[in-house]
Formats: sequence, C-alpha cells, structure tokens
Amino acid sequence: MSPELISILVLVVVFVIATTRSVNMGALAFAAAFGVGTLVADLDADGIFAGFPGDLFVVLVGVTYLFAIARANGTTDWLVHAAVRLVRGRVALIPWVMFALTGALTAIGAVSPAAVAIVAPVALSFATRYSISPLLMGTMVVHGAQAGGFSPISIYGSIVNGIVEREKLPGSEIGLFLASLVANLLIAAVLFAVLGGRKLWARGAVTPEDGGTPGRDAEPTGTDAAAGTGTGTGGTAPTAVAVRPDRETGGAGGTGVRLTPARIATLVALVALVVAVLGFDLDAGLTAVTLAVVLSTAWPDDSRRAVGEIAWSTVLLICGVLTYVGVLEEMGTITWAGEGVGGIGVPLLAAVLLCYIGAIVSAFASSVGIMGALIPLAVPFLAQGEIGAVGMVAALAVSATVVDVSPFSTNGALVLAAAPDVDRDRFFRQLMVYGGIVVAAVPALAWLVLVVPGFG
Repeated sequence: MSPELISILVLVVVFVIATTRSVNMGALAFAAAFGVGTLVADLDADGIFAGFPGDLFVVLVGVTYLFAIARANGTTDWLVHAAVRLVRGRVALIPWVMFALTGALTAIGAVSPAAVAIVAPVALSFATRYSISPLLMGTMVVHGAQAGGFSPISIYGSIVNGIVEREKLPGSEIGLFLASLVANLLIAAVLFAVLGGRKLWARGAVTPEDGGTPGRDAEPTGTDAAAGTGTGTGGTAPTAVAVRPDRETGGAGGTGVRLTPARIATLVALVALVVAVLGFDLDAGLTAVTLAVVLSTAWPDDSRRAVGEIAWSTVLLICGVLTYVGVLEEMGTITWAGEGVGGIGVPLLAAVLLCYIGAIVSAFASSVGIMGALIPLAVPFLAQGEIGAVGMVAALAVSATVVDVSPFSTNGALVLAAAPDVDRDRFFRQLMVYGGIVVAAVPALAWLVLVVPGFG
C-alpha cells in the first residue's frame, strides 16, 4: 500500500473515531500527524509542525478574545440594537445585510477570512438574541464573502486571473466574478428559505428593545432551544422586554443601548480592526489580540472572564486537523491524487473529478492554494480543445470556495468560534453536515452548468 493511500485511510479513521467516541478531532489529528509523519512520511518534528496553522491560531484566539470583551461590556448588544434600527425592525433582512456586507468587503479587496472575522461575531450575536438559526446566519456570512470574492480587484480574483494569464489560458474576469456571485447568491436564497427565513418574514417588524432580557441574550425557544440552534420557526416568540433607549441597565452583559466609555472604546477598537486589516493589510489576529489587551488593561472588570470564553476546543480541533492536512501536503498526497485524475483520458470525467478534489481538499486547506495547484493540472486536457477554459476555471473556483463553510476551513472555523451561547458540538456537526452536502452537490452542479456547455 502506498504512503499516500495510508495517509488518506488514517484521515478516515480519525473521522470515524471522533464521530463515534466523542473525542476531540483535533487531538486525534495531532496524534495522526505524529504517527503518519514519523512512521510513513519520515518527517521530523519540524516537518510535522510546518503544517501547524499559526496564523489561523492567532486569528481564532484574537478575534474571539476581542469579541468576548465586546459581549462582556455590552458592545455587541448595542450593535444589535443599531442593526435592528437600520432595517426598521425587519429582522428577516439582517441575514441579507450581513451577506451583502461581507460580499462588499471581499469585492473591494479584503481577504475572505478577514471579512468573516469582522462580520461573523456581530451577525451571530444578533442571531442569538432574535432566535435566528446560527447555521443560517453563519453560512450567509461565509457565502456573502465568497459572493464578492472573485471581483477583478479582489484577492481571490487577482490571484486566479494571474494564474490563468501565466498558464496562457483564455480568461474572463467578469465571467469568473459573476459565476461565484450567482452561485453563492442562489445557495444563500435556498438556505434562507430552508432554515427559517420565511418564518422570519412572517414575524414582521420588532423594536430594538424586543428579544432579550437584561443581563443575557434571548434563548431559543421551543424545539429550537433543545437543538441549540434557534431558528425562530418554532415555539413561542422571544420574550419581549421593554428597555427605554436612554436607560442603562448596567452589568457586564447589560442590554442597555446607552454608550458608556467602555463601549465607545470597544467600538473604536472594532473600527480600528477594520481599518488596520483592510486599509493597512495588517494581520487580523495580531491586531485583534493587541486591541483586546488594551481594552483589558483599561477595563479589567469587564474583561476578566473574556480569556475563558475564547473557543479553545475549536482552536484545538481546527489546528489539529489542519496540521494533519499539512503532513498530507508535505508527503505529496494531494499532488498524487490530482495527477492521478489529470491522467484520465476522458476530459469531461477528469474535469468533474478535479472539481471534486478542489472541493474536498479546500474544505480543509487553502482555497487559493488548491486552485493554484489544480488549474495547471487542467492545462493538458484544456489544450485538447474539448473543454472550455473559462468554464473550467470558473467551475474550479466555485467548487474550491463555496466549501469554506466547512468547520475545518478558516471561514467555517471563525463562524464556529464566534457563535455565542450555542451547543458548540452540535453547531460543529451542523456545519460539518452542511459542508458535506456542499462538497457532494456543488462541484457536480458547477461542472454541469459551467463545463459541459463548453464556455470559453
């Protein structure tokens, strides 16, 4: 049995054990990386740790730390109230506002994880207060980021268009952008309909004071509370508690809307995070940690419990799995699989298999990295003229990015870590199941719509 096949089988075993024995998958993946890296790939510790996602570790810790402080001092409550006023109380519009916001950020040049890191915590705090499915809100944020992710001036768009030009393939910058935009918009519309959006419309308008109790966010009700993923579709409506706009309810988690010095400073910190990341291209994680430390120093009482609210189990899970994926990349497993597919003599079959490889690998690794590897692999059969290059590149781009809702991808991990007051294990399973559905369905649909007609 080849080393590459052994490494894939070990990954399957990790999934099975984590699912059946309730062991943290990240811890299992670290053990698997050690075993496979040492015994099969002949890697030393440095080679194994080369795959550790240090940048993602800092992003997860920094962003969840900063927003834990924002929740503790009531800043996220203030933002939720402001969002309700913005849409005139139509709670059903908020998921679409978050979709459009992340899409606009990535379209003008923000890296997708940075946009998600900025928007997801506020979006999910809103979902908790108004009993909206966190799965709906989180996926709307991620798909919004991918909807704008391939504009001609975006990071993803610039990289992929550069690869196409380097490989001397026909390209269409607008076609690539529209393919991703339409695909993610259609997925978002389906999610909105399936995960309770119609019931949100039926709920009508609310006042900013509805949906919470002083000191804590509203809990999901009815069957949704049991599931830990309130959708607003069952049970009774959230308890409405009138809070005068000029009233300060106090407490670390108070729902009062008056701006206190701590909340003003936190809002300034959040704006500074956006400006630093988008305007000066600073690292989101390091910036967030720095801002969180400043706030903690100034208001230690509000921030005392924030470190404990960092999603440490999620950090372990994501970093462990991605370290194992790094071992797979180091030993050539991913290249081995891609070259095997590229050697198939039937171009249409090779095209759909490459889309699936892009989706599966990207669910655990860098979307841009896998596109950079797969587009050159597609060049030989694209040169035969039976497959349109524009459609093939667009299909690969869509397949490799829509799966970023997976909890093992950076965007999915940020959504998982940012969700307050949920059963995190259940939410993880929901994201994993939804990510699996996307991996199974979208590459085939992208191939059918973009590759089979022969665009380009």
